[in-house]
Amino acid sequence: MTPSPSSSPRPAPAPASSPSPASSLPDSASGHPRRWLILGVICLAQLTVLLDNTVLNVAIPSLTRELDAATADIQWMINAYSLVQAGLLLTAGSAADRYGRRKMLVAGLALFGIGSLAAGLSETTAQLIAARAGMGVGGALLFTTTLAVVMQVFVPEEQPKAIGIWAAVNSLGFATGPLIGGFVLNHFWWGAIFLINLPVAALGLVAVVALVPETKNPQGDRPDLFGAFLSTVGMTSLVFAIISGPSHGWTSSRVLVSAGLAVVVLALFAYWEARIPYPMLDLAFFRDRRFTGAVAGAVLVTFGMGGALFLLTQQLQFVLGYGPLEAGLRTAPLALTVVALNFTGLSAKVMTRLGGPVSVLVGMALVAGGLTAIATLAPGGYPGMLAGLLLIGAGTSVASPAMAYAIMSSIPPAKAGVGAGVNGTLAEFGTGLGVAVLGAVLNARFAAVSLPVALAAADSVAEKARVIDSFSSGLEVSLLIGAAAVLLGGVVAAALLTRAEREKASPVPATP
Repeated sequence: MTPSPSSSPRPAPAPASSPSPASSLPDSASGHPRRWLILGVICLAQLTVLLDNTVLNVAIPSLTRELDAATADIQWMINAYSLVQAGLLLTAGSAADRYGRRKMLVAGLALFGIGSLAAGLSETTAQLIAARAGMGVGGALLFTTTLAVVMQVFVPEEQPKAIGIWAAVNSLGFATGPLIGGFVLNHFWWGAIFLINLPVAALGLVAVVALVPETKNPQGDRPDLFGAFLSTVGMTSLVFAIISGPSHGWTSSRVLVSAGLAVVVLALFAYWEARIPYPMLDLAFFRDRRFTGAVAGAVLVTFGMGGALFLLTQQLQFVLGYGPLEAGLRTAPLALTVVALNFTGLSAKVMTRLGGPVSVLVGMALVAGGLTAIATLAPGGYPGMLAGLLLIGAGTSVASPAMAYAIMSSIPPAKAGVGAGVNGTLAEFGTGLGVAVLGAVLNARFAAVSLPVALAAADSVAEKARVIDSFSSGLEVSLLIGAAAVLLGGVVAAALLTRAEREKASPVPATP
């Protein structure tokens, strides 16, 4: 049973070296002897989850035709997965810390595989939506436990490189999802995009059981069931409001009620977590400038990038005239740059040489420069956009692992799962907020309902040119706002991280 709120002092955390059979790792100054193989297994599991975030988009025409799916059905097929995953990230991370990260990794792979099977065999839209929600549960468990295990099996000196590879797999999944989905749909029916997850999930299960060591919080905190309930309801309501805003209007009752519920429930969550002796998310983390600096940077960089990439797909297809597959191929250089720089270890070397604060600032300045280049050069054709994408990829490969490492290393190892949940929640929140805000800026500048509708209504070449010019102008303003947000995030994050490092280097003696 969850303890009642109390103002009594919280028990002191157990020392990091506390012995526990379930949390012990091989005693090695260089980390777990099979750590790189374990990282490969983890990345395989992670890639499966990430592919499913984007692979469904290319199947929309097939689903509309074969399942007679309405627009609302399609939206729920896509959003059921992201809503459940985002809502459960903190709870999944807490469960991994308490009950064992390998157990939760196995459970996540099993649930994801079962959900994929159900999705591939679905005969109605309702069945597919329910299956996608089940996959979201497995995805939340996988997303949090993979990063937590990385922090457990690698020594601090190798963690930046390992996190860089983990982050590169995120970008690889984002880029290859539409391409894999398009290839599968050209040869098989739509259900195959889910069934291809099954052999990967099965291989991952065997490898996790054979290779990944069990680790968990040796203190054995009591489960914070009420906190888990509040965080799930609050985050799901918040993400639902952000997702619904562009299509239903920001002042619609659907959005306002959902956003109001999120504010109330998350405020209650913060109050509850501050009062109980065993909180799921210890609010004392936010008093650590290193943690808050990385949090601020993570939200703003995903805000700028998530919103910008959402808008770029429209520019590539409707302004520059590329098809969906061509548009996907032309955004791939961003992800490929991240993969190349992280898999070769160059990003980790840059972080080691520059230090965390400077790496974050330089990386986010490059991202801001890339967004600015796209805003100012892309209207002239794809070469300007390519330059911007390469800058964004280079900046992301440096800044994102540095911020993830700052978040994870500022949290006690026993709470690694919660730290991974915070990192994932920030990514979901920042991306959704970026799509919402930058999309709203574009809509304010481009008054038409949508670009395809406006182009279809234009009855002359000159009028179509004016529509495209108006859209391009609004897109430019939106991208520049995104660039400013990213650069601001870099400055704020670097300043807070620098102060935290100075305080750690010169601790103030306690007052007697």
